[in-house]
Amino acid sequence: MPKLISIEEVVALIPNGASVMVSGFMGCGSPHRIIDALAKSQVRDLTLLCNDAGMPGGPLGEDFYGVAKLIHNHQVKTLIATHVGLNPEVATQSMQEKTLEVILLPQGSFAEMIRAHGAGLGGVLTPTGVGTIIEESPYCLGKQTIQNRDYLLMAPLKADFALIAGSKIDKAGNIWYQGTTVNFNIVMATAADVVLAEAEQFVDVGAIPPEDVRTSGVFVDYVVEGGRY
Repeated sequence: MPKLISIEEVVALIPNGASVMVSGFMGCGSPHRIIDALAKSQVRDLTLLCNDAGMPGGPLGEDFYGVAKLIHNHQVKTLIATHVGLNPEVATQSMQEKTLEVILLPQGSFAEMIRAHGAGLGGVLTPTGVGTIIEESPYCLGKQTIQNRDYLLMAPLKADFALIAGSKIDKAGNIWYQGTTVNFNIVMATAADVVLAEAEQFVDVGAIPPEDVRTSGVFVDYVVEGGRY
């Protein structure tokens, strides 16, 4: 059964230089309270694995939305993502200031590479990226030809921590995600040494019907009550 902790305790668990997966798609399905707390902390030199780099502005009038807060604060040393075009600070820090390393991966490959680690697989064979700069990626382990078709062998992706968010999380750590907030949460929950889950609603065991559980509590180490965003 996961331990219920405070936002402050979550931040205290993450050291400088940690690799951190953060769920969400342009902020949808992201653990916003945990991100806010990290942005106010002194944690630095993070390797951030997430779908995107967030956005300069949010739906509630925020100056920075999602992981954009961490990038704006120069807390991220390496960003591994699938697209970054909606956050101009990524280009500034990586191409002009040279303070941020950016590794781009195809979105489907990124998701499967995370899933591969969670499933204990040695890699992912995909035709996506053949003949492109993806072949030069540090995560490309080589090329295979199978039945006259070329594939890239992409390495599994893991992290020290996964920061995920659930619409409802019960006291056993079982998680239900509403609609598209599910995105990268399920695979990221399987691919990190420590999984920290932010609950929009923290409920009793049994409040989530068994058939609605998308992430089993066995994957979750800590839960924090984040409340509605």
